[in-house]
Amino acid sequence: MKTFLFILLPLLTSSFHIPTATTRLHLSSLKAEETPIDSSNWHGSALELSSSTSSEKTVFDINKISQTLPHRYPFALVDRVISYIPGQKAVGVKCVTQNEPQFTGHFPDRPIMPGVLQVEALAQLAGIICLNLPDASPGSIFFFAAVDGVKWKKPVTPGDKIYMEVELTNWKSKFGIAKAKGKGYVDGEVCVEVGSMTFAIAKE
Repeated sequence: MKTFLFILLPLLTSSFHIPTATTRLHLSSLKAEETPIDSSNWHGSALELSSSTSSEKTVFDINKISQTLPHRYPFALVDRVISYIPGQKAVGVKCVTQNEPQFTGHFPDRPIMPGVLQVEALAQLAGIICLNLPDASPGSIFFFAAVDGVKWKKPVTPGDKIYMEVELTNWKSKFGIAKAKGKGYVDGEVCVEVGSMTFAIAKE
């Protein structure tokens, strides 16, 4: 009997292999090779990406903009101003989000910011310049009188950030008439361009 067990024991141990730590490590490395991690869409940590915009200095925050413009939700289309020369030009930012009401119908299956709202955003930025002139009154209402040379270059969708630049080209304080031109950019590409826009500030 002892002889039989002595012969059987090596056979049993050779039939049932217990994985060692080295074997498990080898198997895990094989699995890693079979399913490589795709990091092509990893562009940096949140800290790194947020630091890339640290050079943007807010000149007008949303509170100061609200003190200047009469527009309110859902028609307030300038979130902040980050560059500004009084009476001449300004750079503003519009953050486009899915929560904006126009996307309910424009369009339900493919939300795109209407082109007229892009032009309106540029006009509001121009209004910030005008309503901060010495002979203007912040909070005044102004109306579109004319728009010329409008071009839309690419669709603007939720998640985009529009960087807008507007330059005041003419201001007639006696009549409250202003002219300006401007462009909007998304990811370094022009999305909207206005050759000339004219608007009139309403008299009190």
